[in-house]
Amino acid sequence: MMSRIGVGIIGFGTVGTGVAKVLLDNAALIRRRVGVPVELVRIADLDITRDRGVLLPSGILTTNAKQVIHDPAVDVVIELIGGYDIAKRVILEAMAAGKQVVTANKALLALHGEEIFEAASRQGVDVGFEASVGGGIPVVRALMEGLAGNTIESIYGIINGTSNYILSRMTREGESFDSVLKDAQQAGYAEADPTFDVAGIDSAHKLAILVSLAYGTPVNCKEIYTEGITHITPTDIAYAKEFGFTIKLLGIAKLADGEVEARVHPTMVPSASPIAQVDDVYNAIQLVGDAVGDVVLYGRGAGSMPTGSAVVSDVIAIGRNLLKGAVGRVPVASFRQDQRRPLRMKPIEEISSLYYLRFMVVDRPGVLAQIAGELGRCGISISSMLQQGRREGQTVPVVIKTHMAKERDVQTALRDINRKVFVSEPATLIRVEGRDE
Repeated sequence: MMSRIGVGIIGFGTVGTGVAKVLLDNAALIRRRVGVPVELVRIADLDITRDRGVLLPSGILTTNAKQVIHDPAVDVVIELIGGYDIAKRVILEAMAAGKQVVTANKALLALHGEEIFEAASRQGVDVGFEASVGGGIPVVRALMEGLAGNTIESIYGIINGTSNYILSRMTREGESFDSVLKDAQQAGYAEADPTFDVAGIDSAHKLAILVSLAYGTPVNCKEIYTEGITHITPTDIAYAKEFGFTIKLLGIAKLADGEVEARVHPTMVPSASPIAQVDDVYNAIQLVGDAVGDVVLYGRGAGSMPTGSAVVSDVIAIGRNLLKGAVGRVPVASFRQDQRRPLRMKPIEEISSLYYLRFMVVDRPGVLAQIAGELGRCGISISSMLQQGRREGQTVPVVIKTHMAKERDVQTALRDINRKVFVSEPATLIRVEGRDE
């Protein structure tokens, strides 16, 4: 019987600080839940002089990660340095040393998850990564355990707080993307280089992890269609409101006929839906199971303490397993390694959706008929159309919402329409979630 669980942290930044605070501040509670003390033994970081605002036991800081990995008093190694190569080496070395591993590194898992999962199975260790998706929201454990008896029919998620903050502000205040982004950077909600967030890459990494867990399949991030929010304008947000929709950056996955549809893009969702009500830096993930129906998880998707909470939840789960000698009780990737199956990822061209289309055109007779004609030739039926204000000879917006259509057909129609002399700029396309009416 182990008398304690020793924990070592590699990477003492924002999340590492949150983890240390939770472990120290809630030590008595955690001991009652686990059965033995969970002790912070070592922390490695290149900068051990900066004050993080947390009082640490003396002598636990080091600049050498190997001192954490190979300390016999450390049972669980927490990797929080981020990035790819160094983080992967740290995790693989820790597993080779027989350590249990916890990480919050969604980018690493999205790109190299299969290698890490296979190494964990081979070494007979656990890997916890609750904090990799949704910050403090327990969506990973929901998929791996709480909903394990369900076929997951679909996943809809706001899984990037920065983009959601920007779109929420644009929706409330009518401001431009560039203006709100600048405010978000000043408030600390966006990085100096926000590309990963606003281009949808961060969301794609998280969606790759969720798809892997939900469907037991390796996921190549390059096969996830990814589109960001930089082209969204106040005009599109205003028209969305007129149609009864709100624009959100969603990660969407669906299982149909043994194939997986996985995509990240701005999406119009009905304004009365739960997802539409999620504002600012909050995340929300809607899981639909064949037995359970809809499950919506909501909370803070990032930050020192919410993410620290998720990391510590993994430490507690692993600690409980260690005390019972039950490493590997839950397969590290939700499905047993020998039961994971490659599934075809459906290209974006093959999906069907409702669409919002905005054309900037010269207002003159026959323009609407030509647009409708091109859409009709591609088999696209118009559900509704808006053209507000006539300025003959000037550029005006024409906004169309379609019935259900195939992406390939819509793209073909847009290419043809964009070549027309009366079109002043490429058309804007936003996919719409909702019932066809």
